[in-house]
Amino acid sequence: MLNKKELSRRRRQRSIRKRIRGTDERPRICVFRSAKHIYAQLISDDSGRTLASASSLSVTGDAKGVDAAKAVGRELAGVCKEKGISEVIFDRNGFLYHGRVKALAEGAREAGLTF
Repeated sequence: MLNKKELSRRRRQRSIRKRIRGTDERPRICVFRSAKHIYAQLISDDSGRTLASASSLSVTGDAKGVDAAKAVGRELAGVCKEKGISEVIFDRNGFLYHGRVKALAEGAREAGLTF
């Protein structure tokens, strides 16, 4: 059974997902934030594939929190540049655009992605 906070996030997630769709030319960056780490995936909904992924588990050394999220955003943007992708759609996945989610988006923008 989900608690009230998780149910609210699921409701926001469904509402966002109705309007957002990633394509092969402009994929979707989907963010998941757990208590300790942050994960991001580059997803093409047309072909139903994950094109790339990055997480704070693999990217950061000693960085935590907002610094780790910014590093994940930069890493994912680097992978996108290698694949020739410069424009993406940002999917916050029901999380508030604040703190680590915002830092990941800013890190990706600093590294050259546009959304």
